Amino acid sequence: MEKTWNNKAWFMVLPVLVLVAFSAVIPLMTVVNYSVQDTFGNNQFFWAGTDWYVEVLSSDRFWDALTRNLIFSAIILAIEIPLGIIIALNMPKKGLGVPVCLVLMALPLLIPWNVVGTIWQVFGRVDIGLLGRTLEAMGINYNYVQNPVAAWVTLIVMDVWHWTSLVVLLCYAGLVSIPDAYYQAAKIDGASRWSVFRYIQLPKMKRVLLIAFLLRFMDSFMIYTEPFVVTGGGPGNSTTFLSIDLVKTAIGQFDLGPAAALSIIYFLIILLLSWIFYTVMTTSDAQG
Repeated sequence: MEKTWNNKAWFMVLPVLVLVAFSAVIPLMTVVNYSVQDTFGNNQFFWAGTDWYVEVLSSDRFWDALTRNLIFSAIILAIEIPLGIIIALNMPKKGLGVPVCLVLMALPLLIPWNVVGTIWQVFGRVDIGLLGRTLEAMGINYNYVQNPVAAWVTLIVMDVWHWTSLVVLLCYAGLVSIPDAYYQAAKIDGASRWSVFRYIQLPKMKRVLLIAFLLRFMDSFMIYTEPFVVTGGGPGNSTTFLSIDLVKTAIGQFDLGPAAALSIIYFLIILLLSWIFYTVMTTSDAQG
C-alpha cells in the first residue's frame, strides 16, 4: 500500500522559519552589504567590492588571530573530549549517586559566560585571588596579566572547568542507553574492560560524541566573553582571538567595512570546518 504524505505539518514550522529569517538572514544580509561598501559618514556609502576581503586576508593580524583560534580549539578538544568520556564512564548508573553527580555536572553550565570570566579573573589574581596567591607562595611565576603562558593556561583551565560537563552529560546519556544484555554477553565471553569500552561503549557513544565534538569546536572557536573579561586579548596580543579582533575593529576603530568582511570570513571558516568535521565523523561512523 502506498504511503500518503501529509505536508500540513510544514505550516507548524512556518513561524519558526519566519523568525529565523528575521533574526538571522536579514542581519547577515546587512553585514554582507557593509562588507562591500565604504563610508565616510553622513550615511553616505560607496561601492568597495572585494577590497575589504582582500585587506583582511592579506593582513598578518587576521592570520595570527586565526592561528590562535585553531590552537585554542585543538587544545580544548584534546582535553575535554577524553576527560568527559573518562568522567562519564566512572559515574554511577544506579542509586542516589546518579542525581547528585548529574546536578554537580550541570552546575558549571548554569553560570553565564561573563560571570565565569569574572570568577576566574578574581580567582587568578596574584594580590587577592586564591589561585594566584597560592601559586605565588609556591614560588611559581604566575601572572596572567603579564605572562602569555599563564594567560593561555588560565583560559584553557577555565574553559575545561566550564564546558567539560557538557561532554560528560552527553556521553553519560549515550552510556545509559546501552542495554544490559551487551554487558552480560561481554561478561560471559570474558571480555576485558578495554574490550567492553572499545567494542560496546565507544560505538554506542559515537553519535553523542559527534554532537559534543561539534558543539565544543564551534563554541571554543567563537569564544569571546571569557578571554575578553579575563585578559582583554592580552598580554600584548597573545590571547586576541578572531572574535576579540573583530570587536576591536568594529567598535574600537569603527571600521565597519573591514569588520563586516571579517565577520563573513569568520562565519564561513566556522561553517567550513564544522562541515568537514561532520562529514569525516559521519563517514567513519557509516564505514564502521
